[in-house]
Amino acid sequence: MPIDFETTLRNYADLTVAVGLNLQPDQRLLIIGPVANGGVSLEAAPLVREVTAAAYRRGARLVETLWGDEGLLAARLQYAPRDSFDEFSAWLPGALVQHVEGGHAVLSIYANDPDQLKDAPQDLVGVVQQTTAGAVRPFREYISRNQTNWGVVAAGAASWAARVFPGVEPSQQLARLWDAIVRLCRLDRPDPIAAWESHLADLAARTDHLNAKQYSALRYRGPGTDLTIGLPPGHIWVGGRSTNAAGIRFAPNLPTEEVFTMPHKDRVDGVVRSTKPLSYGGTLIEGFTLRFAQGRVLDVTAERNQSVLERLVRMDPGAARLGEIALVPHSSPVAQTGVLFYNTLFDENAASHVALGAAYKFTMRGGEAMSDEDFEQVGGNRSATHVDFMIGSAELDVHGVRPDGAVEPVMRAGEWI
Repeated sequence: MPIDFETTLRNYADLTVAVGLNLQPDQRLLIIGPVANGGVSLEAAPLVREVTAAAYRRGARLVETLWGDEGLLAARLQYAPRDSFDEFSAWLPGALVQHVEGGHAVLSIYANDPDQLKDAPQDLVGVVQQTTAGAVRPFREYISRNQTNWGVVAAGAASWAARVFPGVEPSQQLARLWDAIVRLCRLDRPDPIAAWESHLADLAARTDHLNAKQYSALRYRGPGTDLTIGLPPGHIWVGGRSTNAAGIRFAPNLPTEEVFTMPHKDRVDGVVRSTKPLSYGGTLIEGFTLRFAQGRVLDVTAERNQSVLERLVRMDPGAARLGEIALVPHSSPVAQTGVLFYNTLFDENAASHVALGAAYKFTMRGGEAMSDEDFEQVGGNRSATHVDFMIGSAELDVHGVRPDGAVEPVMRAGEWI
């Protein structure tokens, strides 16, 4: 860990509140963990407390936390009645929606064990995941519209660190993980907030360039990948910052190295192979390939946990289609660590990726004001899930198809042209 860890943690909290959330005076803040798998680990408590203090220093009226323990879900899967897994909290979905409708901020802090559910009955895990996704879908749809300012950051946890650094002395694993978080969140810079402002400006310049191009499709070529993804007219590339319904500019992911947009849900064709394992609901899916036709996944293969991937794409009609495409250079700081984090927040910033499931309405011009039906009509995908998986590498080439049909390189060997 950094020599002055308390100061670093305070700087992390200030960065999260000031740049990540851009929390406004008189806003409330709700700090939650991943709703799908039991909530934020108690190991995140020091960061939660620092974020709370930083929020109050910026004028927050009230900061609330939803604490959880990953072991609670494991206990449920082991002991709860076998016919009870389609039940969900009676109050949580409504509370989340009410909070967002009030214009208040939301922060998720990840500190998960990637192997938490590796020995659990996968059929029951699937029921829990599907039930959870359905219950919080109204909340997720508000997030897809950027109804309020929201964010995701990570805190170090011993179980996560052990998975990421298995060859390191156990007493040093957590320190190594925190060192990586500090470096990748630019907390080792003399002025982290200034460093982030410069980085966000670079991402904004990249999105401006892509938005001016308005490609009609992107073509991906790499080992095991030969994929064409159509883009709808009016798509918007987003990178770094977004704007909520009240006009507040915020940076929802720390770290972030991606620029992303929505594909046309019916115009994805070809084969794509993952370049990193996918940690999904406490289970690792490895070495997998998906084949698409007219936007829909036709079949999947995986070297490990193929049944989990099959269940994911069957969750609902939209789960078998793409809702996001993101471009990340292979030279990104996350990729250059050479570390597999088994955590989407970090791994998606190491490689170009796509996401099965829901599209973000803010990635379509005027999308926030569209009805669900209108959004689907212009090519937006709707689903109760949104799961990113990595397809980028130093061997991936990406070409853009211009509206006039001309083709030009966008990325070569994993790097921007």
